[in-house]
Amino acid sequence: MLAKDLITDEIPAIKTTDTGSMVIHWMDEYKVSHLPIVNKHEYLGLICDTDILDLNITDEELGKHKLSLLRPFVFQGQHIYDVIKMFSNMKLTVLPVLDENENYVGLIPLTALLLQFATIAATREPGGIIVLEMNEHDYSLTQIAQIIEGNDGKILSCYLNPLADSTKIEVTLKINKEELSGILQTFHRYNYTVKASFQQNEFSDDMKKRFDSFMNYINI
Repeated sequence: MLAKDLITDEIPAIKTTDTGSMVIHWMDEYKVSHLPIVNKHEYLGLICDTDILDLNITDEELGKHKLSLLRPFVFQGQHIYDVIKMFSNMKLTVLPVLDENENYVGLIPLTALLLQFATIAATREPGGIIVLEMNEHDYSLTQIAQIIEGNDGKILSCYLNPLADSTKIEVTLKINKEELSGILQTFHRYNYTVKASFQQNEFSDDMKKRFDSFMNYINI
């Protein structure tokens, strides 16, 4: 999944001739705190609601003021992981996308990123979840996959979480099987520490409902 695949046409870019009040109105309408300023195809930077309110320029054109704009962006060929990193590092609600000549192509709203991340993490796929804890140097995805596949399962998604002030990591696995007892027994037999496990009926349905509720909330 590349940045260009996440672009939406729903949210417009703004121009330097737009007034602050118009920009605030669009931010309220689209439930975002940032919008890109674009003249023709030139991306000037990203403005946030606090910039407009702090400068008290709600009734004036943006171009009449000297704005100190941040200029975050990704190129259209960058991977979704780069997009996630930029959103996280800069705490953005939208992210502009540029072509190889740095012309503005479109933007990615946080909602579109969340929907795609849910697909990547297989949150809506039926199955169970196992959380392992181990020393970082003991991690072997090959061995973990062999254990799961040896019990007629497949890994739908996997992510690692380093534990603070420790050499240990958590490995969270989404597996396509709802019945996990055989896989859990094999992990125990190979001396893996199973920190937690969740069956479909006690976890995945609840997480799906929570995710759907969250998406409905941010799209109000």
